[in-house]
Amino acid sequence: MRGEVDRWERRHKAPDFPLENSFNFCYNHYMNIGQKLHNLRTAKGLSQGDIEKRTGLLRCYTSRVEHGHTVPNLDTLQKYAGALEIELYQLFYEGEGKPKPASNVLTEPGTQERGLLDAFRKLGKRERGILVGIAGKLAKSGRPKGRATR
Repeated sequence: MRGEVDRWERRHKAPDFPLENSFNFCYNHYMNIGQKLHNLRTAKGLSQGDIEKRTGLLRCYTSRVEHGHTVPNLDTLQKYAGALEIELYQLFYEGEGKPKPASNVLTEPGTQERGLLDAFRKLGKRERGILVGIAGKLAKSGRPKGRATR
């Protein structure tokens, strides 16, 4: 069993880039959204029946969500947030106060990236496919970034 967990953790490794000023997400633990909804609902003194009246979602559905038997989609989470009179992000955020805006992880391409993009545009469809395949294999190989190794 432990070997299976280790393999799963290696495949689902957290990204190498920092998430500065981002939501306080943790990639290595399971977030129980049902438990979070239950805690918020009870803290506000609301019953599952109150949530049913405010959202139109059946009380038994809310019970299934809170007990972890069902995972709601984003539209449903928006309904829950509205019924609880909170912002949607508060269902996921674990910090104090309001989170700082996330910095833009994707920045403008540098000289090297622009050169690569220009060269890519000059290739034919077949060559582009080959290059994308090679890039995918390189990305999966786990090689360290930086200088090429022989």
